[in-house]
Amino acid sequence: MQKFTQQIRITLLLLISSIALLQIGCTETAKKTAERQKYLIPDSILKKMVIDTVKECPLVDAITLTGSVDFNQDNQVNIYPLVSGNIEDVKVQLGDHVTAGQVLAVVKSSEMAGYSSNLVNAETNLRVAKKNLEAQKDLFSSGLASQLDVTSAQSNYDQAVAQLEMVKRVLKINGNNTQGDYVIKAPISGFIVQKNITNNTAIRADNGASLFTISDLKNVWIQANVYESNISKVHMGDPVTITTVSYPDRIFTGKIDKILNVLDPSNKVMKVRIVLSNNDYALKPQMFTRVVVTNQQNTNAICISSKALIFDHSQYFVLKYKGKGEADITHVQVLNTLGDKAYLSDGVVKGDRIVGSEAILIYDALNN
Repeated sequence: MQKFTQQIRITLLLLISSIALLQIGCTETAKKTAERQKYLIPDSILKKMVIDTVKECPLVDAITLTGSVDFNQDNQVNIYPLVSGNIEDVKVQLGDHVTAGQVLAVVKSSEMAGYSSNLVNAETNLRVAKKNLEAQKDLFSSGLASQLDVTSAQSNYDQAVAQLEMVKRVLKINGNNTQGDYVIKAPISGFIVQKNITNNTAIRADNGASLFTISDLKNVWIQANVYESNISKVHMGDPVTITTVSYPDRIFTGKIDKILNVLDPSNKVMKVRIVLSNNDYALKPQMFTRVVVTNQQNTNAICISSKALIFDHSQYFVLKYKGKGEADITHVQVLNTLGDKAYLSDGVVKGDRIVGSEAILIYDALNN
């Protein structure tokens, strides 16, 4: 009996010891788990990490429009034929740069031959009228002609001078060529943006089609489309930023300088115009553009760098920095994003410090 009691005591002691060891093990495991869950940003990331301060900024609204590059029609010239004839020598091609006075094409024209003939006739008539006037003056001095004869000769001479002046002006308007050719010259410097003739093309002066169109592309128009739902959001003078497929990393800036207050009947959009400087000719007519129109609201909002935003599971987050390598994941409500700024309505307050770079990397580490 005594031996049995002793065995029970030993068994109880072993059971108590086991329970104590199990409790110690669980405590250690919990401590280790807690240590694993507490993530500190490594020094290698801290050295290059940017810490931003939450600010309060004027709230800016923005809408995105589609558009295209167009010629500046105020700096564009359409060249029409002044005479009929056949195109003999086209010297330029579409896209060529030309200077004012440069020959674009030559036209063989019977009208130009007629103008040359008129010039010869007018010069001959003037010489005859001049000699007749001199002869009448000599006869008048000798008493063989009357004053009426001199006056009549003077009148004929004056008419011959006027006729010659008229013929010269007509010839000058039509290129001043006396060989029967009509020479088409560039009235301004710029680029050939339209070309509607080739060699041996027959042209007529009464045809309404232009032969060439020249445009100075040093500044261009951006024509943007505004749908009915956005008409109230665009105003004269609103600043815009413009990007193109050709130059995705280049941003062009300007302002709305004209609103066409009618809707296009085919696509039901209103056009707005932006004039842009284009000294390097980067913008080509008919390029597609993305136009972002911004206008400032009469209210303020919390704003942060858009680089600090993290989008995950259909929500936005930021990392609020506590110092000494500690950061907390914080859910935020985004009002709007524009360029490098994001406007928030909830989640952080002015003065909070947030992680402005390496945010995705740190966010993944905190979640894991």
